[in-house]
Amino acid sequence: MPAAESTPAAAVPAPAGGEAPIVVADDVHRTFHIGANRIDVLKGVSFEIQAGERVFLCGASGAGKTSLLYTLAGLEKPNLGRVLIDGRSLYQLSRREQAKVRNRRMGYVFQNYSLLPELTALENVMVPAMIGGRSDRGRAEHLLEHVGLADRIGHLPPELSGGEQQRVAIARALMNDPAMIFADEPTGNLDSKTGAEVMDILLNVVAEEKRTLLVVTHDTVLAKSGDRRLELVDGLLVS
Repeated sequence: MPAAESTPAAAVPAPAGGEAPIVVADDVHRTFHIGANRIDVLKGVSFEIQAGERVFLCGASGAGKTSLLYTLAGLEKPNLGRVLIDGRSLYQLSRREQAKVRNRRMGYVFQNYSLLPELTALENVMVPAMIGGRSDRGRAEHLLEHVGLADRIGHLPPELSGGEQQRVAIARALMNDPAMIFADEPTGNLDSKTGAEVMDILLNVVAEEKRTLLVVTHDTVLAKSGDRRLELVDGLLVS
């Protein structure tokens, strides 16, 4: 199989009368090998996400949703095809440049929250800024207030409910003012009522901050909240 990102890195020009898409998947393949078995998880996925869109990616378990999100988010290199972020071929950048893109242009919300248990809610939100060599307590406090946790900034994750932990994760994802938020089953560990509340907060904050959002979910009801729904079946987009 040809190596991934084999074509020269080039910016994608904006179409006439519009802006270039913020994210492009161009014939993305992702393959895993378990022993002698080869598993083709993504089989040539191509689509675009425009700035400001709220896109929901649905599909059955094992369809390749999380692999696609991780590949677009700079966390898993494709075996074949290209991922363009802001018109640049992500996996042709150096590892250092990729890390900068992830830190400055992307935010992440995971199903299991991924908070550091020894840090307070405020400190967890500040982590992306600290990784980038900055410290902005004021913005972290503003974001926690924005997600309804102004009175919980000094609490550790074990002292917070699941819904509160996910709201901390949403605030953390926005800390560096990223253009793109990737959310992998953000309500998967929550009951339906709390999940709906968290999704409302995520959608409202993303809209107010004017950010782009890609959400992986198995919940087709939640998926109706977005601007567009994509369906992944056996590694291929069907809608």
